[in-house]
Amino acid sequence: MNEAQRQKPYKLFINGNWQEASSGQTFATYNPATEAEIAQVARGDMADIEQAVVAARQALDGPWGRLKPKERSRLLYAVSQSLEQQVDELARLETLDNGKPLPQARKEVLGAARYFEYYAGAADKIHGEQIPLGPDVVNFTIREAMGVTAHIVPWNKPLNILARSLAPALAAGNTAVIKPAEQTPLTALKLAEQLAELDFPAGVVNIVTGYGEEAGVALAGHTDIDHLTFTGSAATGRAVMKAAAEHIKPVLLELGGKSPLIVFADADLDLVIREAIKGIVTNCGQMCSAGSRILVMDSVKDALLEKLVAAIKQLHIGPGIESPDVGPLVSAVQYGRVTGHIDIATSEGAHILYGGSRPAHLPQGYFIEPTLFDNVVPDMYIAQREVFGPVLSILTFHDEAEALRIANQVPYGLVAGIFTQDISRALRLATRIQAGQIFINEFYTGDEETPFGGYGQSGFGREKGLAALDHYTQIKNVAIRLH
Repeated sequence: MNEAQRQKPYKLFINGNWQEASSGQTFATYNPATEAEIAQVARGDMADIEQAVVAARQALDGPWGRLKPKERSRLLYAVSQSLEQQVDELARLETLDNGKPLPQARKEVLGAARYFEYYAGAADKIHGEQIPLGPDVVNFTIREAMGVTAHIVPWNKPLNILARSLAPALAAGNTAVIKPAEQTPLTALKLAEQLAELDFPAGVVNIVTGYGEEAGVALAGHTDIDHLTFTGSAATGRAVMKAAAEHIKPVLLELGGKSPLIVFADADLDLVIREAIKGIVTNCGQMCSAGSRILVMDSVKDALLEKLVAAIKQLHIGPGIESPDVGPLVSAVQYGRVTGHIDIATSEGAHILYGGSRPAHLPQGYFIEPTLFDNVVPDMYIAQREVFGPVLSILTFHDEAEALRIANQVPYGLVAGIFTQDISRALRLATRIQAGQIFINEFYTGDEETPFGGYGQSGFGREKGLAALDHYTQIKNVAIRLH
């Protein structure tokens, strides 16, 4: 796709059909590297969400609900194969729409394929248990689909996170209504094309593009959904949860993070640098699990900083389509948020060791240099708030107890990294850090099979792995008295 070439408006995908928004309105999606319009997309609202939920309910009560689990498994596996076959096209589309470097986009598309492959293998293995109550009673449980599931998807990993929740929902026998982020709707619509080609039953997956305050709000507060999955900011997560609570709908929330990398004096500093760079510049730091705080033992701080600054200086920043180390932020709004965080940190006394501004060779696009802050203390704004950009703060500690205290001294608890050669220390901290995923001597190693979710304002529930299936099924108990 040539991002400078105006495309025909993308339509909504409802009940197996492509249709314009009820209002007839569209909105533009832009390339973050050039600020040029890519295409016009249908602007769905409450009326379109209503149609999509009705279609999902009819599919649940119709052909999809009658499929055997092994038949669902085969369909999900076919989706996985289709994604793999079109990985280059999807990765390019994701890069143009989101801005991320092309190799990262390709990896995320393959990750999306893996979700469908993984849950295809689980679809016919979701079952209940027999409970012994004595010789006169047969008692057992059945795991049933929740019903119509709603999925509000963020812009940072558009296709990958969509697949993360959609694949287990479908494996368990649910139907789905998806609201992609308005900044990055294109790969979700491309997935819909693939589903249509694979003859998925109509209404099983419905995709309504539009703005959060219109389509997203309508979906979160709909009376006839049975479950809601939301990934995004803590502030929006609160609003989504309130909307769902009005109708007593269960929610799965994966929200923000302020994840630490804890570096002890015995750590391999070269390893730390590689993992720290990966942890903060992947997707331009626009990751809820980004390693945005380095907690380093005071005795090795200077050595770490020397290596870290040298490594950051070597990073190449540029348009994602050129496969750089660092691409642009997703939008002008996000650029303003990140630069605002940098300004606040500076005003509070944090010291910029590197970065903090737009690269001189990139006058267009939403580019920001990877930024490293020193002289950061735990109660500073930059040490407490999620930036969602390539901004890394350095804090120091003197002993293990202080490291643990600082690590837990934030409202979030999503991911943490521990770097030490002392396995007892590492395991001791792993049990005491309040985070849902702990990496030891590495970062970002959890794949599609590993449960992922947070503590505190990072949300609740677990996605990925078999644990995700617990959220998309409900347990029914059956008791039979023998006479």
